[in-house]
Amino acid sequence: MLSRAEAIAMGELSGDELLPLMEQARDVRQRAWGTTVTYSRKVFIPLTNLCRDQCGYCTFARQPGEAGAGYLTPAQVMAIAARGEALGCKEALFSLGEKPELRYPEARAALDALGYASTMDYVVAMAGRVLTETSLIPHVNAGTLTRDELVRLKSVCGSVGLMLENVSRRLVQRGMAHYACPDKVPVQRLRTLEMAGIARIATTTGILIGIGETWAERIDSLLAIAELHARHGHLQEVIVQNFRAKPGTPMATWQEPGHDDMLRTLAVARLMLPADISLQAPPNLAEAFEDYLDAGINDWGGISPVTADHINPERAWPAIHDVARRSRGRGLTLAERLTTYPRYLRERAFLAPAPRRALASLARADGLALQQYEATPVATHEECAA
Repeated sequence: MLSRAEAIAMGELSGDELLPLMEQARDVRQRAWGTTVTYSRKVFIPLTNLCRDQCGYCTFARQPGEAGAGYLTPAQVMAIAARGEALGCKEALFSLGEKPELRYPEARAALDALGYASTMDYVVAMAGRVLTETSLIPHVNAGTLTRDELVRLKSVCGSVGLMLENVSRRLVQRGMAHYACPDKVPVQRLRTLEMAGIARIATTTGILIGIGETWAERIDSLLAIAELHARHGHLQEVIVQNFRAKPGTPMATWQEPGHDDMLRTLAVARLMLPADISLQAPPNLAEAFEDYLDAGINDWGGISPVTADHINPERAWPAIHDVARRSRGRGLTLAERLTTYPRYLRERAFLAPAPRRALASLARADGLALQQYEATPVATHEECAA
């Protein structure tokens, strides 16, 4: 594993200078993950787009009164889940804004009308229905949480997610990406990730690059993730996601990270993180995404045949058969995994009884998905938007 000083020294590498670093990262990937690269066939359930945070790059969150702002109804949640199930999805990704009822009376009123005391109560109830009434396994991105809230989620889902993004407190200052975002204060996110480890729940986290952080701050964020995993062993995957500028946001004119920057960050992440953590990068946020394989990733994350990427709706999912083809071109075979990685299926402490039973019915002997759909074309972006 790279030391902090060694990783920081690599911050200026680019072009051909990156090749030895990327080769080392591939070697680590090969030893730990073999010649298989995975993805999760998912359906995206945006339970609410109301959020008390105001991230400078976000187009997911809506303000009360804006078109489309509010909560999905239970009927809408189950309709999305049913469509995903019909198209062979295994994962139901619940994504939602953070604690909107603490900021907006309209959110409080919407929850009252639905019959729930909090957004957390609602997401637990809807994840429970999806788990019970469909074959999908929920994965929940609900923001910063307490240990008790994580335990409640563990009873109805296979895993949870919380992007660390970055450990720098500079980013919460005025004019920076996380200004006016109480849930993006680094200590709050680190505390939630720590509590997830204590609760023994398989967890996804990651960093978002290009939002104003320095290279050293990026390295420190990876170190913080590695230290969390060393204590609890619960971080099943780490995402390295590149910032994409979006019209209408405060960061619409910010410089996006370049391709070399992503390759350098991925390779360093693979060499800094424990090898048993899956390294993931989203394929819909770059044109030549197959190059990420050369930098050591072993997973493409969730790809949906049903719903657009609600976080980056302007970036359509690539077709699974195209991802498979490009992966083969780099010597890797694409395979579908489940919401919960194989290691955590084997370690009983990481799963509550109901999700464990549901996952067991979907898993083959090696822990990957029993039914593989890697050659099935994905809906076009126009179909998703419709």
